[in-house]
Amino acid sequence: MEVAFFATLRAIVGAKRVEIDLPGDARVGELVDALVARWPDLKELLRDESGGLSRRVHVFLDGRSVRWLPEGEATSLEGVESVDVFPAVAGG
Repeated sequence: MEVAFFATLRAIVGAKRVEIDLPGDARVGELVDALVARWPDLKELLRDESGGLSRRVHVFLDGRSVRWLPEGEATSLEGVESVDVFPAVAGG
């Protein structure tokens, strides 16, 4: 599965896009765990203190935020065409 990273996350990963090998029945949580395993510096950005998906990033599946999908991190990646990971943005 190809995952695209944006802004400051690219510096940690070292590329705009990376390929991650996952089983066919993988879910978002497993993808996040695979990213953290490959780039441990992502852990503090991707996971919160309780182990859930951090509010410091946004993970989009085919343009839809995982945060707003009914199954959240349990959402299947089957059939997903694009995964994008953005740092949260704040401003005024």
